[in-house]
Amino acid sequence: MEHKSAIVIAMFGTAVEPALKGLLNIWSKMTARYPATPVRIAFTSNIIRKKWQKRAADPAYRKAHPEIPAEIFAVRTVLATIADLQDQGYGAIVLQPTHIAMGEEFLDLGTYVDSLLAMGTVKKAKYKPFHKIALGRPALGTFGLAHPYAEDIRSAANALTADAELARSAKAALVYMGHGNEHFPSAGSYVELAYRMRELHPDLLTLIGNVEGFPALADVIAELKRCGAQNVLLKPFMIVAGDHAVNDMAGPEDDSWKSVLEKNGLTVTTVESGLGEIDAFAELFVRNAGEAAADAGIILQEQ
Repeated sequence: MEHKSAIVIAMFGTAVEPALKGLLNIWSKMTARYPATPVRIAFTSNIIRKKWQKRAADPAYRKAHPEIPAEIFAVRTVLATIADLQDQGYGAIVLQPTHIAMGEEFLDLGTYVDSLLAMGTVKKAKYKPFHKIALGRPALGTFGLAHPYAEDIRSAANALTADAELARSAKAALVYMGHGNEHFPSAGSYVELAYRMRELHPDLLTLIGNVEGFPALADVIAELKRCGAQNVLLKPFMIVAGDHAVNDMAGPEDDSWKSVLEKNGLTVTTVESGLGEIDAFAELFVRNAGEAAADAGIILQEQ
């Protein structure tokens, strides 16, 4: 029996129009790799989806933004997107998140997959709603034996070479602002990535701090002072340069990262672009989707 396959890219989403570039670049890379496989976008943020629904119903807004694809205006939840595919006869789904680390949102997606796979039928197994559903890894990996997280971190570090070169040309330390969290011990992945970056580029100080949890901005500042840094290239360690990047990182408010760093005597240059805009980083998610499909025995049509 043939089980048609599809890919769903699970993104938190963004309402900041220029920040969409990071998300759409990942989508573009995925569709280019699997042109014969449907690739759908889903936003996990209820607030952001409602904003796009409101914009979709506004003809003046749509006319003013012809660069925004129809898929964004019609974006749905992960479950609704999967349900639409199931209704269209797709029983083998690869759910690929665009998360950085294995935190709360990634674990939530795992519960979705487990619940959908648990659906059965009284009669024959072939009538189950789904044949297979596979969950891809976040950028910095997850636990397990098949795909060691340390290799994912090394791949991520290699994908950020362009950022290192930019900081080197500016004669500045490279400081990333991640999101982080206060509930899951994912900080080790950020710290290990910063270490691998310094290993690849020993002449460049690379640090990652988080909006939530460890390492915090105060930890980054302490390390910058310990190393005698004077110049900083500040960039979001997030898939999109959305509200966090525009306001929390580079905003004019006294508590923005840029303002706080400058108050500590540092010269700061901000780069407001998301990791998803880096082709090599976007390709990490394409690779992870392909490996998740292979592990689950799902065939993704390439042509």
